[in-house]
Amino acid sequence: MTRSRKDQSCLAVLTLVLAAGCGGNSDNGPTPTVSSTTPANAATGVALNGSFTATFSEAMQASSITAATFTLTATGAAAVAGTVTYAGTTGVFKPASNLAANTAYTATIGVGAKSAAGKALAASYSWHATTGSADTTRPTVSSTVPANAATGVSLDGNLAVTFSKPIDPASIVITLKSGTAAVVGAVSASGVTGNFKPSLPLAANASYTATVTAAKDLSGNALASNYSWSFVTGTTTDTDAPAVSSTVPADGASSVATNTAISVSFGEPMGPTTITAASFTLTSPGAVAVAGTVTYAGVTATFQPAGLLANNTIYTATISTAAQDLAGNALAAGHSWSFTTGAAADTTPPTVASTSPLPGAIGVGATAGITATFSKAMAPLTISSSTFTLTGPGNAAVSGTVVFDAPNKVATFQPSTSLAANTSYQATVEGGASGVTDLAGNALASNDVWGFTTGAHATLAPVLLGSAVNYVILAKSAVSTVPTSAVTGDVGLSPAAESYLTGFALTDATGYATSTQVVGKLYAADQTPPTPSIMTTAVSDMQTAYTDAAGRPTPDFLELGTGAIGGLDLAPGLYKWTSTVTIASDVTLTGSATDVWIMQISGDLTMSSAKHVFLAGGALAKNVFWQVAGTVDLGTTAHFEGIILSQTAITLETGASMNGRALAQTAVSLDAATVTQPAP
Repeated sequence: MTRSRKDQSCLAVLTLVLAAGCGGNSDNGPTPTVSSTTPANAATGVALNGSFTATFSEAMQASSITAATFTLTATGAAAVAGTVTYAGTTGVFKPASNLAANTAYTATIGVGAKSAAGKALAASYSWHATTGSADTTRPTVSSTVPANAATGVSLDGNLAVTFSKPIDPASIVITLKSGTAAVVGAVSASGVTGNFKPSLPLAANASYTATVTAAKDLSGNALASNYSWSFVTGTTTDTDAPAVSSTVPADGASSVATNTAISVSFGEPMGPTTITAASFTLTSPGAVAVAGTVTYAGVTATFQPAGLLANNTIYTATISTAAQDLAGNALAAGHSWSFTTGAAADTTPPTVASTSPLPGAIGVGATAGITATFSKAMAPLTISSSTFTLTGPGNAAVSGTVVFDAPNKVATFQPSTSLAANTSYQATVEGGASGVTDLAGNALASNDVWGFTTGAHATLAPVLLGSAVNYVILAKSAVSTVPTSAVTGDVGLSPAAESYLTGFALTDATGYATSTQVVGKLYAADQTPPTPSIMTTAVSDMQTAYTDAAGRPTPDFLELGTGAIGGLDLAPGLYKWTSTVTIASDVTLTGSATDVWIMQISGDLTMSSAKHVFLAGGALAKNVFWQVAGTVDLGTTAHFEGIILSQTAITLETGASMNGRALAQTAVSLDAATVTQPAP
């Protein structure tokens, strides 16, 4: 869809049609207005299978937003048949069938639309758009608040998700969980932003995972898959008032283009439903209100005048205290600024003034953000994960988020995971009709494309197990088996006594015991010396190894898959998750015999039944370390590879197997399981 305003004559078509009968208004509250529409007024190339939306300045009576008050007509034709829904502050008109191609349509909100307080629109509101072709492009998530892996998050726990395109507010489902416990809350949406507001404050210093499980754009295209991200709370709620950080035009600016939009950026994310035509206004001399629409993305609100501004005229923009942040804190005071127009419109296309990395750069860091700095102020709504992309070998898309720093005119693509070592990548900022535009609606003339190559990843040293390497199973409180298990290697237990080696049908010897289920020996803290002291040292070495693995800094991969790693092929490196990791389908670790993997897991590690961890390319189990703060559960008949260093318990369910070591600071439990020590 074209987001420009090049056809300036079309902008005059936006009309406020005075209604003949405005009866029904009461004095309860302000008069509602239409804050924004999709498509925008005078838009071209509108999807044939799309819907029309109107977002209001306040909550409306759902019963008043119907097919009688929200209508769509083709030029010179009868009304279009369709259905009307209402959610949050947005009404949606969905045509019963595809619209005609290359046809102008006019949408109208009538004065029968009423606010929750019963106050009607002062006048009918109409806008028009011209169709193009059908839209089959799926929406994507451009950014989230909090960001993935954020720490110290406010206990208010209010979430925001910015999508690459406007979303049907009735289609969004957002969930929030702490472990497996779901958080109760309310979901709302406006424009390109969805929100989740918990009913109660979140727990302090706790890990949470948020997931968008459903969302459709206005053409009915759904997200390709669920989108999840994780964060850790702090200890306080957010009680600070938000503030305006910058405006375009700046206060006191002169010779401002008559076709510009006005934008304001805040110091923190705001509640999108509070950024409306009621809270963001523009007036000309004599305090005459300028008609226009208001949109919000990231931390920036944009007021789009309905037509050209007057030449050589002073205008005043105002953000009122009705604007609130995600925690519900209002601006401490209204913020106003003024500027003076010139005598001409802005028709100069923007350019990408600089990039990071530079075109052709080599040795780029694996976790580097990719940035594009523009030559002029840009329209934030046009900069998203659909217009700023990154691809790798084979033109494969790289998953990531896009944020736009409006004051500094910088867009940043942040890959979701570390980039591969010694690999070429290509970044693209899209231009043309469906690309990024400046605040005057001028599009980037063409795609801006540049490439770069990453450097080598730092060599990762293996975790040294000390004397704990002598045991295939080592625990502190108990080792149990439901016969018959098959263990290859020695089993150690300390400070617990031999009586806590259960289910093995032990045969005692001097300083150790044997079992038909173990190809090796079983040791415990109360056996004949020097076994007790040897076991004390082994357990101490196990704890030291756990601390080493947990403390490795600067992960190569942070929150990969937000903990859902099933189906992935994991390159060597340091991985970190601040929540539970699940293996719901087979996982492959591909690397050489000298490559090392260290998995830092703050939550549990859960592997589904009959799933596998595979090693490929010569990778060895002795070089794979799973440091798990929580419990480890390997499902029935699952197969696992690597060294498990668990701060709590390890369980192998019926028929599960592992090639590696099970080293637990509490207990290890086997149920007819197979544990084999790795090759040296």
